[in-house]
Amino acid sequence: MITSNTFCNSSTRKLPRTKIVGEADLPRIHEAGIELLEQSGAIFEHEEALAVFKRHGARVEGKTVFIPRDMAENAMDLAPVTYRHKARNEVQSVTIGDGFAPHPNVGCVFCEDMDRGKRRGKLEDYANFQKLSQASDIVKLTGATPVAPDDVEASERALYMLYETIRHTDKPLIGSCTTAKKARESLNMVEMVFGENYLENNYCVGVSINPLSPMKYATETLETIMEYARRNQPVYLLPCALTGVTSPMSLFGSIVQQNAEVLAGNVLVQLIQPGCPMVYCPSSTVADMRTAICIYAPPEQFLINTACLQMAIDFYKVPTRIMAGMTDSKEVDVQAGYETMQNMLMGLMSGGHMIEQVFGVLDAIMTISYEKFIIDEEMMSRVIRICEGVDTSDSEMSLDVMKEVCPGGSYISHKDTFSRFRNQWLPTVSFWNSYDKWEAAGKESVMTRANRKYKEILASRPEMMIDKGLDKDLRSYMEKVRGK
Repeated sequence: MITSNTFCNSSTRKLPRTKIVGEADLPRIHEAGIELLEQSGAIFEHEEALAVFKRHGARVEGKTVFIPRDMAENAMDLAPVTYRHKARNEVQSVTIGDGFAPHPNVGCVFCEDMDRGKRRGKLEDYANFQKLSQASDIVKLTGATPVAPDDVEASERALYMLYETIRHTDKPLIGSCTTAKKARESLNMVEMVFGENYLENNYCVGVSINPLSPMKYATETLETIMEYARRNQPVYLLPCALTGVTSPMSLFGSIVQQNAEVLAGNVLVQLIQPGCPMVYCPSSTVADMRTAICIYAPPEQFLINTACLQMAIDFYKVPTRIMAGMTDSKEVDVQAGYETMQNMLMGLMSGGHMIEQVFGVLDAIMTISYEKFIIDEEMMSRVIRICEGVDTSDSEMSLDVMKEVCPGGSYISHKDTFSRFRNQWLPTVSFWNSYDKWEAAGKESVMTRANRKYKEILASRPEMMIDKGLDKDLRSYMEKVRGK
């Protein structure tokens, strides 16, 4: 049986991108951002970061850096259009900025399944989601924080999560925002996997960081940026502003601020390591102003973020990442379905390269569901298929076939049908057969099928995907640096 995974390795986007603002608006957004950087500046809460800006000629007053036009624009010119994110298994390496690269979620605290209900995530759950990611043909990178392991001290989570990712996957890695010391140790562990000095000339582990809107970068965030940039590893700049709370209530104003926050962060990256990959990750949304609570599935979210994807792709020509599978629903219900599909469609049709928050998230990225992970894989493959569009080449017109069959014939036994039907998209957990067959099979819900499938995947995974020597070295290293 051919599954939906048939289409997931394509890097060709045939469907025209969705755009929100006109081409003439892009330079206006840029100019407004430059004005904001030059006249209002951005706060950087780290003495070393401030020293970097001073050394390169920026005006610094207290913790506020006023970034001149040339510095901001030169930095964007230095950021590469694409880069090759290396995996331990070269077959799994991916080019970021060309095609689709979905990856695990970032930020969930709880996990749930049909058998045990909702609970705090543990390291075992974290490892399970890495195993599911490794087994998936849809997921292209691994790591991140699909669920935070509550049974590991917060100060040690970056290393233990990275260890579980290395142990259970051979796909490209994503690390964690953490302290300078733990970031260095994480990078050292990655170098243990790839070899001494390998990171100098290869991109092996990326990291996602969030500005503290409006126009501010916190200490730990800056430490992570500086450590990764020094080792020439990709930095994902991800503003998460809320209209009316941490960005203007106007959507256009929020677009301008989000863009300026990315520019400010990229300047620091490029001053430290010119040419270091930066991924532009617009992730802002609106607040429910009745409660000031962040909501992740309003229509306005992609009005803001699609415009910023246009800035990244069309104006600055840098890779993008987009949050594209969120829902505010508390359970896997119809609300979770329509909100997730809205966000997936908009995220991919708007031009997202790296795709996050697309595998199992619920409740505004507070919870990850094992069953929804499986369901979302199918939903993502549906959207990828849509974005691949229609091949309009002469050979695909099938005019010769129609002349043979028309009028009044049937295509079902034609050799052209037999040569093509195996490439048809098919679902992985949705049921497409007749009602009678569904009834005879026990009237299973999609949740029941997803529950069975994730268990089968986990049961089939190997104990680990690294040799015992490397496993021992990694564990010894973590013990050596633990708590120091």
